[in-house]
Amino acid sequence: MTEPPNGSPSSTEVGGPKSQPSELRRVITTTQLWAIAVGMVISGEYFGWNYGWAVAGTLGFLVATLAVTVLYLAFIFSYTELTTAIPDAGGPFAYALRAFGTTGGFIAGFATLVDFLMAPPAIAAALGAYAHFLNPALPVLGVAVASYVVFISVNILGIKESANFSVIVTVLSVVELLVFMVLVAPAYKTENVLAHNESFGISGVFAALPFAIWFYLAIEGVAMVAEEVRDPHKTIPRGYLLSIGTLVVLALGTMLLCAGVGDWRQLSQLDYPLPETLAIVLGRQSSWAKLFAGLGLFGLIASFHANTLGYSRQLFALARAGYLPRFLADVNQRFHTPHWSLIVGGIIGLAALFSGTTGEIITLSVLGALGMYIISLLSLFRLRRTEPTLHRPFRTPLYPLVPLVALVLSLVCLIAIIYFNPGLSLLFLGGMALSWVLFRNVSLPVIRSSSNPVS
Repeated sequence: MTEPPNGSPSSTEVGGPKSQPSELRRVITTTQLWAIAVGMVISGEYFGWNYGWAVAGTLGFLVATLAVTVLYLAFIFSYTELTTAIPDAGGPFAYALRAFGTTGGFIAGFATLVDFLMAPPAIAAALGAYAHFLNPALPVLGVAVASYVVFISVNILGIKESANFSVIVTVLSVVELLVFMVLVAPAYKTENVLAHNESFGISGVFAALPFAIWFYLAIEGVAMVAEEVRDPHKTIPRGYLLSIGTLVVLALGTMLLCAGVGDWRQLSQLDYPLPETLAIVLGRQSSWAKLFAGLGLFGLIASFHANTLGYSRQLFALARAGYLPRFLADVNQRFHTPHWSLIVGGIIGLAALFSGTTGEIITLSVLGALGMYIISLLSLFRLRRTEPTLHRPFRTPLYPLVPLVALVLSLVCLIAIIYFNPGLSLLFLGGMALSWVLFRNVSLPVIRSSSNPVS
């Protein structure tokens, strides 16, 4: 078995054949991939982003959102090159391992796990809040816990079934947001967007960045189902580009229309800003507001379901490579899904759900995402230099300018979030340091003693 030019095997090679107890099935089409990508993110249009208004006002948050939109457009054009060239379930972990060896793989793997393990508990909390809005008798945490049980079960049943479910709930979510915009648009007034922004300043823009990132967070998770995509060299670029275009329209439209219907300060601390916006426009007794809250669950379900899929594939890939306990790489022989990765990731998510607020969980997820973006972009630059002959079905346009823009904006966002969230940043770095110690003393010796030692 050969090694890449830099001397580090790919993630599918680390640990030899024993690290691959079974294979994932290639069944995902372009439509399903679009649904998974949009589904992973679309809950960001339903809640979470509005916390940015509380720290920056509508103007500061608009600036932050536009900067983040440029970041994600540049990142996706760069990331697609990596995903099509190395279609591995490890995603960023596989790219960084190939580019930088075990240390790079560890950093990417840890950051990606934080990104995808922290997103579902935030979404589950919002699912509970929406359900409670509809029926106050339903407990927020009870609904959140039930969501984990239901959607882990759905994902265990099989990737084809899971992808088909993603198509249904994602299409319903997109249609619902478009209906929301049509209902709210007549009440829009630009003066409402501009009101109450006396404290507008650059510090607010930086403080709002994690909530702007929430609009697009997790689209990168498509890389983690790359091993299950039919004709990945064509399907992955189509899926990525269609999904980022969909999300830009939905994010900007939702934010501006919500800000323009009245006093946006009433929405800045809620987990259900869209139903509340309809209540402001149509009245609290409006059947549309209640109906939207009920249908709004589809957007949250789409993201919860797709992010569950994402974290399980990252745990699976890391375990297959020897970075995590091997049992997490076990694939159910009947359904061909990594059942233990789904279950263990769910337990970690439930622990986060009971220990933090939605805003804190979102910030942790964003810290992981930005760390992953940075190591992935650095991997792109390194692989261009060390493996110029690597087959790249999709090449980043305007290279190196586009990935450089994404890298600079990612670094700016990371520095700003660390500055405004020192406690959570220390928690993130402390977790990484502890995991690194365990990895060096437990996992790495096992990897090095395998048939394919890693340098």
